[in-house]
Amino acid sequence: MSEEMAVALLRGINVGGKNLLPMKALAEIFAAAGCTEVKTYIQSGNVVFRYGTKKDVAKAVRAAIAAQFGIEVPVVVRSASEIKRVIAANPFVRTGIDAAWLHVMFLEREPSAAQVAGLDAARSLPDEFVVIGNEVYLHLPHGAAKTKLTNAYFDSKLKTVGTQRNWRTVTTLAEMMG
Repeated sequence: MSEEMAVALLRGINVGGKNLLPMKALAEIFAAAGCTEVKTYIQSGNVVFRYGTKKDVAKAVRAAIAAQFGIEVPVVVRSASEIKRVIAANPFVRTGIDAAWLHVMFLEREPSAAQVAGLDAARSLPDEFVVIGNEVYLHLPHGAAKTKLTNAYFDSKLKTVGTQRNWRTVTTLAEMMG
């Protein structure tokens, strides 16, 4: 991968007083991993940066967080072009659903067709989801706090790790990457 902007999405930091990780320290970890133009967005683990090899940076960041803070944190990385693709592919945006109820779960790897087929579309009605590649697009009309379409559910069914962001965060991160 040539040097382009990317975003790292960390799961489960600074949530409910657990896995506390100051953003300044997080930015320093990315700089130490060879990233440039490092910028954080809100306290929940969104880091925009420039780097040549995204897989190496995710591994380096996970290891540094574990060593310095003693916490294991999943890190999912997407390039700027991948985030643009995610935005363009959202099936709920095209139907005119209020963006305030839209979320995307970014998966570490693409699930198999059989794993996707094993998901229960009626698990948390009226919530809806669509899996496209290594993203799960979510429409959560009662909010993320009330859904049964959780990280744990998708992790267990799709045999991967994911981290969820609301639509406003996804589009803001895209803007930050240019």
